[in-house]
Amino acid sequence: MLDKNDQVEARLAKLDDLRAQGINPYPYAFAFTHRTSQLFEQRTQLEGQPVEIKTAGRIVRFNRKGKMCFMHIKDDDGRIQVMASLDSLGEKNYEIVKMLDIGDWVGAQGTMFTTKLGEYSIHASEVQILSKAVRPLPIPKEKIENGQKIIFDEFKDMETRYRQRYIDLALNDPVRSTFIARSKIISTIRQYLLNQNFFEVETPVLQPIYGGASARPFTTHHNAQNMTLYMRISNELYLKRCIVGGLSRVFEFSRNFRNEGMDRTHNPEFTILEFYQAYADYKDMMVHFENIYAQCALALYGTTRISYQGTEIDLAPPWRRLTMYEALETIGKCPIQSLSNQEVKDALQRFHIKLEGEFNRGRATSELFEHLCEDKLIAPTIVYDHPRESTPLCKIHRSNPDLVERFEPYINGWEVGNAYSELNDPVLQRQLLEEQVNRGRAGESETHPLDEDFLRAMEYGMPPTGGVGIGIDRLVMLLTDQPSIRDVLLFPLMRPE
Repeated sequence: MLDKNDQVEARLAKLDDLRAQGINPYPYAFAFTHRTSQLFEQRTQLEGQPVEIKTAGRIVRFNRKGKMCFMHIKDDDGRIQVMASLDSLGEKNYEIVKMLDIGDWVGAQGTMFTTKLGEYSIHASEVQILSKAVRPLPIPKEKIENGQKIIFDEFKDMETRYRQRYIDLALNDPVRSTFIARSKIISTIRQYLLNQNFFEVETPVLQPIYGGASARPFTTHHNAQNMTLYMRISNELYLKRCIVGGLSRVFEFSRNFRNEGMDRTHNPEFTILEFYQAYADYKDMMVHFENIYAQCALALYGTTRISYQGTEIDLAPPWRRLTMYEALETIGKCPIQSLSNQEVKDALQRFHIKLEGEFNRGRATSELFEHLCEDKLIAPTIVYDHPRESTPLCKIHRSNPDLVERFEPYINGWEVGNAYSELNDPVLQRQLLEEQVNRGRAGESETHPLDEDFLRAMEYGMPPTGGVGIGIDRLVMLLTDQPSIRDVLLFPLMRPE
């Protein structure tokens, strides 16, 4: 039910008046000739000439005095002033203008001119209402006190802005710019991969067995089949099935869902890019990763140098590279390779790190790295050669059986991706996944389940393959200088009002 106040009641009354005059306040279409950007680009050809133009947008400023009205209308590209008068419109059309409000959508027809105050404007010969807004926009109010302009903005609360993103977009141009940039980032990545002969695919969101990451899934039920399904936590295992089938370079922008906590860089629903390349390894993937970040920055700004929350960052390849052992020794001051198991346990206790399940040196190494090093990795850095226990889906390191050929890139203290030389030995793959099942039984809450169909696919043979996952939301945060993941999601998850 529409909650009514004086302003809503007044707008509803105008709606009734329009209909009483035989005017449809919600017509079906409007054939415009120019967007605002085109009006400004063609100013020399249009200004002062008898060329009729038609444009449309939302009223964001409205000032009517008697027989004259000045309004600003805003479209995707910008805003422009419309001058409407009783003399130029005629009495019937001017009655429409008298019933307009800020927030209404209108179409304007007329010629271009410059006002006495020097503002390039439309001299309207006709104004058509396209959508009557019955709820007023919370437009900031200005007041002059002691010679100072004071702005009273009733739409500053961030939670309200996230909940009502449609108003946030309407009022705040920088917010619109962020999501335009997000679209450009995704299109830049897609074009890069297409140029590298990758093939875009789509894989299931509802899965009978979740896998491809260590995370808790969301669970649902399919009534017709009477079966439990899981929301996708990763598309990795399905993309590898594509490699098995002979699609040698594949990628997907995947909407993933993980039943985990929420903070500045985590949301239960998020976007990730994964791509897989046959006959490649993790070193090839490092090059792709660096190139993608650099090309996105160039597409937005024409440079690889960006500023994030006041910190200057250069994304130009090549990035610094450290093994996890090197990072722990040089950044974390923890010479992990020379420590005994007991000394590793003592270090965990000293830093208040608790491992789920039984002690495992590899997982302890990863936890110590996360605690001691991650937040210090500000400049782009690739941390590679992780402990074997960190993932069951990666090839054992070719020269050290305690490690796997995995890397994670870090920027601004964030892990921004994940990549492997993908494991393609079906016998070892089964063994490692079975170990994960046993670790889950021993108390770990986030382990990989056993996917028999995936193992069957591996048994048909997968060529050597490199794979990458890139967190799109964190990439957009970084390149648009946004402090929270909610600022780059159009409609982030919120508690019910």
